[in-house]
Amino acid sequence: MPDKIEISKDKIEICPYQLKTGALVSRKGQSITLSISDEDKAQLEAIARELGMMRGDRPNISGLVEAIARQQFLVAPNNDWSETRIQSLVQAVHTLTDAGQIEEATEIASLLLERSELSMPLREQIEDSLKTPPPPWRLEIERYIRRQQPFQIAYRDAADRPWSFTIRHAQITLHEKREYLDCWCDETEGNQDLPELHHNWCLRLDRIPIGTAIVPVEGQWCSDLSQIEVEMHLFGGLAFAYKAKPTDISNDWLSEKPPVRQVVRRISSTFWFIREVLPYGSDCEIVSPETVRARVIEKLITMCQNYKLDFTESS
Repeated sequence: MPDKIEISKDKIEICPYQLKTGALVSRKGQSITLSISDEDKAQLEAIARELGMMRGDRPNISGLVEAIARQQFLVAPNNDWSETRIQSLVQAVHTLTDAGQIEEATEIASLLLERSELSMPLREQIEDSLKTPPPPWRLEIERYIRRQQPFQIAYRDAADRPWSFTIRHAQITLHEKREYLDCWCDETEGNQDLPELHHNWCLRLDRIPIGTAIVPVEGQWCSDLSQIEVEMHLFGGLAFAYKAKPTDISNDWLSEKPPVRQVVRRISSTFWFIREVLPYGSDCEIVSPETVRARVIEKLITMCQNYKLDFTESS
């Protein structure tokens, strides 16, 4: 038999079964008895503790009920969210997780778990995601980024060679469904990008050694990655279907027939830029700078050679 919970100013007793069933039993004077299960009693105690309703070091359920009666705390429905709102928040959890904003994703996931209208499969999916939190070093990196504190980190590349980077700007970015740390580093040796972008590195998060130590370093935090401007021309259906990117500086139609769209964009990595535009094929031409154009031409020549095509480069 579960313990009775006595609530009084004026003496209210709560007995575990009746509160769950909604039964109220009047007593002498101003006392009633509510019956609830042990689990519901624990939930009430947790709510009282969260709201600061304490008697000494113990949660004060009597004070909680009295505060609710006096409308100091509002009791609201917990099953009136629309399916659209639920799905939007679930999508927000996925988007924030993919963007590396784990703490924000966890907050929204916790908010969803408080709702009673969540289906069991969806609830289990969210609970499973919270059971496997990101490694501590990942959260530590996010804290350094938020504080704009330069730091040093170990890394192993695709050939399992060890590296050490002193990072003065970083952002967690999704490239082709993988998470990377795009960062500005003191070190430039081994960087194969253009000289203007030699300080930029793109580090796969899953290649940062487990248990790695992240060490703060002296010096200033950079406001952004190194960047260069690239101009490209878009033709045909792509010119009409193209959607502007946040890094686009300009996006204009040229007075030519057939229509040509001129896009100027800031980029921080020629590798990822070329990976993006090569699938555009003949509907895209890189106009400037010449160094980026030359890299695209080199890729196209290699592609033709791989297919044993006769290729004569024309100026």
